[in-house]
Amino acid sequence: MRSAAVTTEGDRIRWVELPGRERTRVYVHGLGATSPAYFAETAVHPRLAGHRSLLVDLLGHGISDRPTTFDYTLEAHADALADALTSAGVTGAELVAHSMGGSVAVVLAARHPHLVSRLVLVDANLDPLPPRPGAVGSSGIAAYSEEEFLAGGWQEVRDLAGPHWWSTMRLAGREALYRSAVHLARGTTPTVRELLLGLEIPRAFLFPEDDGPLPGADALTEAGVAVVPIPDCGHNIMLDNPEAFASAVAAALDRE
Repeated sequence: MRSAAVTTEGDRIRWVELPGRERTRVYVHGLGATSPAYFAETAVHPRLAGHRSLLVDLLGHGISDRPTTFDYTLEAHADALADALTSAGVTGAELVAHSMGGSVAVVLAARHPHLVSRLVLVDANLDPLPPRPGAVGSSGIAAYSEEEFLAGGWQEVRDLAGPHWWSTMRLAGREALYRSAVHLARGTTPTVRELLLGLEIPRAFLFPEDDGPLPGADALTEAGVAVVPIPDCGHNIMLDNPEAFASAVAAALDRE
C-alpha cells in the first residue's frame, strides 16, 4: 500500500500499486466504493496486465483518510487526486474511472492535463441530477440535509443500497459520503459533459447495453468519444461482466 498527503492537515490518499511498464494506469472507483475491490480483477486481466497500475481510493473512501473538514466537491477530489499522482511520479496516465470516479477523472483531465493522456469512463456521471428522496445513489443522498443524513439518514441509505454496495460504502466517512454525493448530483460549471466534449485526448465511454441508447451519444461521438455498449451487465460493469469489460477497456486503451 502506498500513500501521499493531499491536504494541508496531512490527510492521505492511499492506493494499491502493481508494478509494470509505463504508461501508468490509474483506476478510480465510484461513490461509496473502493478501487482495489472493484478493479483488481481488471488490472491483472491478461488483456491489461503488465502496466504500472495504481488502484486509488479517493479521499474519504476505502483505505484513504476521511477528513471531516474537506468539502468533497468534484474539483477538490480532482485536485487531491492530482497531488497523489504527482507524489507518485505519475504523468500522462491512462485513467479507467467508474461512475463518480469518471466525473472526477474528467475534471482532473481538464484541470491538470499533464497528468492524463487517455480516459476510459465507465458509466460515469456527466450531468447534474435533481435530489430525489428514496432514490438509490447520489440523488437520493442529496435529498437529505447533512444534519439529517448524519443523524440517521445514512441508515436509510444503507438499507436502500443493499449488502453488496454497503460492504464498501460503510468504509466511507459519513461526511465524505454525503458531501461527495451532493456535489456529484450538483455537478460542475461547465458541466462534466461539457468538459469531456472539450478534451482532446482519446476518450471512451462504456455503459450497460440494457440501459438503451446513451443520452447525448451523437454529440459524444462527433467530439471523438468512443461510445461502447457492454452486454449483460448493470452499472457495475467490471463486476457484472468482467471479461467483456476487460476486452472493452483494452480496446479503448489501444485506440489512436
